[in-house]
Amino acid sequence: MKTSDFKMLSIVIPVFNEEAYLERLVEKVVGQPLPGGLKRELILVNDASKDASWKVMQTLPEKFPEASFQLINKADNEGKGAALRDGFARVTGDLVIIQDADLEYDPADYPKLLGPILQGKADVVYGSRFIGEPHRVLYFWHQLANNILTTLSNMLTNLNLTDMEVCYKVFTREVVDRLRIKSPRFGVEPEITAKIARMRLKGKRLRVYETGISYDGRTYEEGKKIGWKDAVSAIATIIRFRFTD
Repeated sequence: MKTSDFKMLSIVIPVFNEEAYLERLVEKVVGQPLPGGLKRELILVNDASKDASWKVMQTLPEKFPEASFQLINKADNEGKGAALRDGFARVTGDLVIIQDADLEYDPADYPKLLGPILQGKADVVYGSRFIGEPHRVLYFWHQLANNILTTLSNMLTNLNLTDMEVCYKVFTREVVDRLRIKSPRFGVEPEITAKIARMRLKGKRLRVYETGISYDGRTYEEGKKIGWKDAVSAIATIIRFRFTD
């Protein structure tokens, strides 16, 4: 597709207990200028939050009338993977980006992330927290685990990513329509990567790009959710989806 063929960016935002951050995050998403005259829709999926996230979500369309919203309220907490699956099923845009509901990732990076696809160079773009952009200094063991998971994923997918676990992933609609997510929780990141590596469009492998992004990670006291159990689950997911679909 040519740049002029892309009209709408769908921004899929899984939400779980993010009442403190959600409105500020949406303000940043809506206020970020998009390249190529893209319009935007925000698809927010409340994963049965225990706080007031759903109440906050319901106020957003009125507070930000310049954007289009779809709001999904799940009765049961199923995890990030299930939330993305539900969100992907509702997208109407030509391009799709995953956005976490906290403030760790900055929508100011959207132009860099969208650039390779708009320029006709890529079908998928990954952000990377580890290739030269500013990031908050936090947990050594988290980064070590991320490096191990990314290396294992690369070995089994034959990709050379630097940050497989990153939130920011951008896809063309054609790619999203062919993703069938099975992992309900944080295993969704290696699952998506394994399926991207195996997917073919018109008989050719997908063109995958990576670009540096800024990162303002949270501490556990500030609400960080991922832990060592998720790393163990990710290893099993990497192996599983290397050999199965």
